[in-house]
Amino acid sequence: MTTTKMNWRAIDADPRFQALHRKKSRFLWGLMIFSMIYYFLLPIGTAYFQEIFKIKVWGPVNIGLLFALSEFVVAWLVAYIYSRKANTEFDAMAQDIVNDAHNLGA
Repeated sequence: MTTTKMNWRAIDADPRFQALHRKKSRFLWGLMIFSMIYYFLLPIGTAYFQEIFKIKVWGPVNIGLLFALSEFVVAWLVAYIYSRKANTEFDAMAQDIVNDAHNLGA
């Protein structure tokens, strides 16, 4: 097993790493804010908009139940959006940094 020393300070100071970190953080904060708002709409809706949530859609299925089930769909959607963005953009940016990691700060 070979071990190579990395200069983590040089990697952290690299403008490409800073851009990747900034871009990824901004994207993840946006997804988290959307997810939190959507998640808290369920308890807020059941507490303050009961008449809307009680509306029957089909048999015993009402809007509240559909909204609760939609939380799963939104969670999968958020995961899909993140994986797509990571695969197409973040991973390529990270690979460029990894390829030059041994040359940074040398």
